[in-house]
Amino acid sequence: MTTEIEDSAVDPSRTPDGFFEPPAVGTADRTRELELRYRGIIDRLPAVLYVDDVDQNQPMIDVSPSVHDLLGIPREEFLSRPFAWTDTIHRDDLAAVMAENERCAVTGDPFRMEFRVVHPDGKILWVRDDAVLIHDESGAPLHWLGLMLDVTELIEAQAELHQAKTKYGALVEQIPAIVYVDAADDEMSTTYVSPQIQAILGYTAQEYIDDPQLWERMLHPDDRENAVATYLRGRESGGPFVFEYRLIAQDGRTVWFRDSAIVLTDEQGRPEHIQGVMLDITERKMAEERIAFLAYHDKLTGLPNRTMFHELLGLALARAKRHELGVVVVTVDLDDFKLVNDSLGHEAGDAILMQLAQRLSDATRETDLVARPGGDEFLLLLADLDRASSGHGGHESVSVSAESVALRIQEALRTPFTVGDTELYVTASLGISAFPDDADDAPTLLKNAETAMFRSKRSGPGGYVLHAKDDADSIVRLSLSTRLRRAVEQEQWMLHYQPLIDLHTAEMNGVEALIRWPEPNGGLVPPGDFIPLAEEMGLIEAIGTWVIDEVCRQGRMWREQGLDLDISFNLSPRQLWQNDIVDLIVDPILGSGMDPSRVTVEITESTAMTNPDRTLGILHELHARGLHLAIDDFGTGYSSLARLRYMPVDILKIDRSFVRELDRDEQNASMVSAMIALASNLGMTPLAEGIETEAEWHALTERGCELGQGYFFSRPVPAAEILAIHRRAGLHIVEGGAAG
Repeated sequence: MTTEIEDSAVDPSRTPDGFFEPPAVGTADRTRELELRYRGIIDRLPAVLYVDDVDQNQPMIDVSPSVHDLLGIPREEFLSRPFAWTDTIHRDDLAAVMAENERCAVTGDPFRMEFRVVHPDGKILWVRDDAVLIHDESGAPLHWLGLMLDVTELIEAQAELHQAKTKYGALVEQIPAIVYVDAADDEMSTTYVSPQIQAILGYTAQEYIDDPQLWERMLHPDDRENAVATYLRGRESGGPFVFEYRLIAQDGRTVWFRDSAIVLTDEQGRPEHIQGVMLDITERKMAEERIAFLAYHDKLTGLPNRTMFHELLGLALARAKRHELGVVVVTVDLDDFKLVNDSLGHEAGDAILMQLAQRLSDATRETDLVARPGGDEFLLLLADLDRASSGHGGHESVSVSAESVALRIQEALRTPFTVGDTELYVTASLGISAFPDDADDAPTLLKNAETAMFRSKRSGPGGYVLHAKDDADSIVRLSLSTRLRRAVEQEQWMLHYQPLIDLHTAEMNGVEALIRWPEPNGGLVPPGDFIPLAEEMGLIEAIGTWVIDEVCRQGRMWREQGLDLDISFNLSPRQLWQNDIVDLIVDPILGSGMDPSRVTVEITESTAMTNPDRTLGILHELHARGLHLAIDDFGTGYSSLARLRYMPVDILKIDRSFVRELDRDEQNASMVSAMIALASNLGMTPLAEGIETEAEWHALTERGCELGQGYFFSRPVPAAEILAIHRRAGLHIVEGGAAG
């Protein structure tokens, strides 16, 4: 910086031991030499050095020739014109420059300013002007000694940098995430963190920067070791890396983050900085945890559901076979519980179910399992029972344990249930089946317990029955098996079709084909009665082949009538594992002239996860052949979300158990919202099953569910009624057919 000279004017004869040596008297040649040397230096400076009169009306005293390069005015002209300097100043800056010049002239302060000048060719330049007043021995100002530099490139670079910072800052500080820049040092210090950190974690950006160990201290204890190791490993690798972890916020909340970072290296390729974005994924994680929990638990009582019960029953039987232990399954079904719901409402019924869940847990051992598969039914698993102390394979000892539990349950039900101000008594019928005497596998054990429970109900409410091998239901089962085999041989089937509704327009855009088995008396055998039996007897493949052929035939008939609909049908687990299943499905569709993209194949969630690797291959092959795919009954099985995201699924069907009373059940509503969001994030279309009320329909629409089906819109109907439904709705019918 230039400093003000207050003592005296520059006089070569008074400059001691400097560039100018004191000339001896009469040494004119020496003085001339010094002047030439001085002028040579001035003329070669990459700046404009000037001496200006303190009187603004006078021209400059001297200026270096470089003024021509800077301002475009020859030196001689610049020195001859009193206002040559001010004439070059940009008009928008002139007033400020003159005001500062006058102030410095009065106060004696150095003149330092950056301003614009206009070159004769119209080009605008930025100059920095630094000048100081030179005084005589009495302190009177003599002239200005100044230096002008071209700082155009510097100013423009600063402006570009400021603009870039402004844009980057606006972007970074408005996204809903924490952006950070770390130095690649031993302390993992942070050089920048966006202000969103305060809203998300409660710490200010400065607090985070000042404490290099804060991130590590905030890490959840279960995540700390792995998160730090991943960070250091990613930093050393030099490549981008992504990891997830939990941080404990200042107020104690646990916040999940997905951290995506890149490593910036120096010229030698060594890590220099780490730039990253920490996205708050807490809501997504909570939704995933809720879905995973409900995959194994009943949403009302929090008890294990049927899926978990089946898995633990399988493990218990495996242990029992290895160690010669006993296992008991108890089915508990409330008597006439529908009367409670009808008279007091579903809320009261739910309250009783929750109280019953607690009483059942209290009546069993800590090692026993109490589960609720749904409705008013509960299942008990008594595992690891000692059967070595009595004869007949230990059956008596196991039965005593089972009956003891049954008696404790009956005792627990003697106390009335309280719902609000109402007290009421509830009874339950129990069915008991034991391994190894009654069954050797889980499905049979469960079926026997259920059969015994129905026998108990027929005997009167509130009792229990142990399974007997000569049960009359075995005769019924044998009769059904014989009739089923004959039905397969004679193809005694029919398809009903349930409309699939666009929930936003209430228009039908497709149908689901559902198999029905007509009885001679005009009734229909419930699918739940014969489909499991057909699976067990190995008849389901033949039934499935008939369904595919019938779907193709009906689709062709509708097209001939001018109606082109999307059609979906269900694929059973055994069908899915057929070696040639893709050709068995696609060939009839192509042969009938149907567009494969108008056909949707549905598999249940549990089927999809039974053998996920094999399932994934089959689904990709079906999808590649043009078919659409749907996951049915979503939420009732245990889906691996990591696998689900890679499945080529188009439609996610939300199970009816979650849709029931959606408008009044906050837990159901929360789960359905999470499932709809999950489907959306995975690029799938959500479809709600079992819509029975207008309120449920509107609740689904408000949450963004696109498709639905249920009795509120239509029960499954014969094929002949589908065209009539379209015509009644006034929908468009494709060319060649009728128009509604």
